[in-house]
Amino acid sequence: MVIGAAVVLFIASFLNFYTISGYGTDIGRSAWDNLAMGLGTYMGAVIGAVLIVVNRCLPQPRKVAGLDLGTVGTAFAVLATWILLWSLLDMSGADAGAGLVLGFIAGLVLSGAAIATPLVPALQAPLVSAPRPVAPQPYGGQPQGGYGYPGAQPQPGQPYGAQPQPGQPYGQQPPAGQQQPPAGPAAPAPQTSGGDFSPFWFAVPVPRQLFAEDGSSNPIAELAPGTWYLAVEQRGAALVAQTQDGRRGVLQDTSGIQRG
Repeated sequence: MVIGAAVVLFIASFLNFYTISGYGTDIGRSAWDNLAMGLGTYMGAVIGAVLIVVNRCLPQPRKVAGLDLGTVGTAFAVLATWILLWSLLDMSGADAGAGLVLGFIAGLVLSGAAIATPLVPALQAPLVSAPRPVAPQPYGGQPQGGYGYPGAQPQPGQPYGAQPQPGQPYGQQPPAGQQQPPAGPAAPAPQTSGGDFSPFWFAVPVPRQLFAEDGSSNPIAELAPGTWYLAVEQRGAALVAQTQDGRRGVLQDTSGIQRG
């Protein structure tokens, strides 16, 4: 309604605003023969309609000098309609032209739609649908993508570095009779420390520091949540992890890790 009324106002500004009959001829003038009427009234209402539409298209209402754009646009439309009403009632001997009558009707529709929008729920629907937010994935679910993402079920006998058996809690031995994955030709064989160890993917719940294998206290990398890393060795309660760029280090804090 607002856009349609603005288009009609723009067209009406070029039609006869008033006509004077006499002397065997009719003299007509459009609103643009009077700059205050054409630019100040008709275009003021059109600008008000633009502000109303822009404010409805934005995800959040915008303010200029502390005033809402929709409120400013409504004020423009109401003021233009008020001026057109009194111009229609007081022609001072002239006849109202089609531009004035059509402009007043369009201004009345524009003002009514702008005022009724906050009051009628059916008119408050957004013109542009807001983008649907991505639902956060709960911790414990496998992230979509990332280094070492174990997205498929492994098959027995997969080489080292392939996707591990999901669902096994950290530290649990594989079922009896299941063959341990042999070392692949392009990856180093995993180290063991006092027992069988099968490489597995894991994710951390919070950022964790990865320290050098030589025991120094300087971290060499930081493991981030939502990314899968490969555990290649167990040293007591600590794990030797491999990052996506091939660096290896010791993860000292393994509490709360999620096994892939």
